[in-house]
Amino acid sequence: MTTASRLPEPYPQGGSNLADILERVLDKGIVIAGDIRINLLDIELLTIKLRLVVASVERAKEMGIDWWEDDPALSSGARRTALARENEELRRRVEQLERRELAEGGDATGDGERRGGGEQHDGRGERERDR
Repeated sequence: MTTASRLPEPYPQGGSNLADILERVLDKGIVIAGDIRINLLDIELLTIKLRLVVASVERAKEMGIDWWEDDPALSSGARRTALARENEELRRRVEQLERRELAEGGDATGDGERRGGGEQHDGRGERERDR
């Protein structure tokens, strides 16, 4: 009679495995905080404050942490919002420049012509005209 040998199991059955621990941490959240201060003769030279929060997205939102939603590098919605805001700002500035040009008696077409007998440019530089 032969007995089959069993391979040892990689994880103990009674303990928590890594997936269970990770699930608990993400569900509850964990905060790690620490400060590093470097002083020389009672003069503070450097202070580093470290804060680490590990949690699921849902748990982080419950805690009021949602900075990734407004970061254009991380969120396509934030990227669109940033581009729309920049586009609106550029349109506003162009309108201001056009109004200023019209108020100064110019032509807002941008072709260099001015109303009221202003100088017209033929596209050549001053050096070519002087020859």
